[in-house]
Amino acid sequence: MSDTIEGWRSWSKLHRGYVGPWQDQVGHSGRVLRALTFAPTGAIVAAPTTSLPEKAGGTRNWDYRYTWVRDASFTLQALATAACEKEKDRFFGFLTRAAATQLDRGVDLQIMYGIGGERDLSERLLPHLTGWRNSSPVRIGNDAWRQRQLDVYGELLDAAHQTLPPGDPLDPATRTFLLQAAETAAQRWPQPDQGIWERRGPSRHFLHSKLMCWVALDRAIAMAPALQADEHLPHWQHERDQVRQAIEQRGWNADLGAFTQALDGDDLDASALMLPIVGFLPPHDPRVQSTVLAIATHLTDHNGLVRRYLTDELPEEEGTFLLCTFWLAQALALTGHTTRARHAFQAALAHANDLGLLAEEADTTTAEALGNFPQAFSHIGLINAARAIRDAERHTTHAR
Repeated sequence: MSDTIEGWRSWSKLHRGYVGPWQDQVGHSGRVLRALTFAPTGAIVAAPTTSLPEKAGGTRNWDYRYTWVRDASFTLQALATAACEKEKDRFFGFLTRAAATQLDRGVDLQIMYGIGGERDLSERLLPHLTGWRNSSPVRIGNDAWRQRQLDVYGELLDAAHQTLPPGDPLDPATRTFLLQAAETAAQRWPQPDQGIWERRGPSRHFLHSKLMCWVALDRAIAMAPALQADEHLPHWQHERDQVRQAIEQRGWNADLGAFTQALDGDDLDASALMLPIVGFLPPHDPRVQSTVLAIATHLTDHNGLVRRYLTDELPEEEGTFLLCTFWLAQALALTGHTTRARHAFQAALAHANDLGLLAEEADTTTAEALGNFPQAFSHIGLINAARAIRDAERHTTHAR
C-alpha cells in the first residue's frame, strides 16, 4: 500500500502543468484518467464498470469498459492540460494501432475497441444477474461497436493534429492511415449514421456527425504538408465547403434560434455546443450565441445540469449529463459569458462524490449518480472547461 501511495504522489508531482481555477480538481481528474489507463497498451477506458443504469430500474445499461475513438481529441486536450504528455502519446499510439488496417479493407472505421485493441465486442446478456437496484439486463460487450458513426474521422484527425509534431515527416503507415481517414470522411459525410449518442433507432443525418467530418477535412488540410497530400487538397477543400454549406443551410433553424440535432430538424441537442469548441464558427457569431443560450435555457434542469436532448427511441427517461454540462460551461466561456460558465461548471462539479469522482449522469429529481462510474468523459469535460474558463477570464482581464 505504501508503495502505491508513494507512486501516485511521485506521478502527481511530475504532472502539475495546469495553473488556474479549480487547479486541484484538474489535477485530480488527470489522476483519474491515469487510473483508467491500461498500462500495457495506453488505452483509456470510458469507465471501469458495466451496466450501472442511466435510470434506476431501467434498461439503459451499457458496458463501458472499452476505448472509444470519439473520446480521442477531447481526451488528448485534457491530458495535455493536465501535463500528461507520456499518456497522451501512448493513447494516440493505441488508437492508430487498433484502427490501422480497417480502412484498407474499405469498411467504416470502428468507433470503439477493447483495451488490447480487440475489435469484436459482441454484446450478450447475463440474465442470472438482477443488476443494480433491479436494473436489468446486465450486459457484457457493447453492440455499438457495429454502428456507423461518421464523427470518428474528425476525432481521429483532430487527435493527430494535436499530437503529431507539426512539420515532421510521418512514418508511412501513419501517413497512409490518416490519408485514408480523410478520404473516407470526404466520401461518406453525406450519408446518415447513428450519431455521437449511439442511437439504436434508424440512421439519421445528425448535425454533429457532419460537423466532425468537417473537422476531419479541416485538420487534414492543415496537416497536408506532413501528409504529403497536395494532390488531395482541392478535393478536401471542396468537400469541406460542401459540409459547411449543409450545416449552415440545413442545420440552422431560424424559428428555434439554434442549430438542431439533425439536418432539417427542430430538436435541440447538446452536441451542437461543439460548433464553437471545434472552431467551425467563431464564438461571437450570433447563431452560435443563440444556440448556446437556447441549450442553456431549454435543455437545462433545475439543478443547472444539461440533458443530451429531450426524447429518443427508448421508453424511460435518462438523467442529465455531466459531460454536456461541462460542454456548456466551456461554450459559455468561449462566447464571453464567463459568470454563467462558472455557474454551469460548479453545477456539474457539485455532483462529484466525496473522493472527487464523477459519474456519467445525475438523476434530475434526486441528483444521485447514474451511469457507469467513474466516467472518463466527465473528468475530461471538467479539465477542458476549467481551461476554457481560465483562458476566457485572462483574456477579459488583459482586454481591460
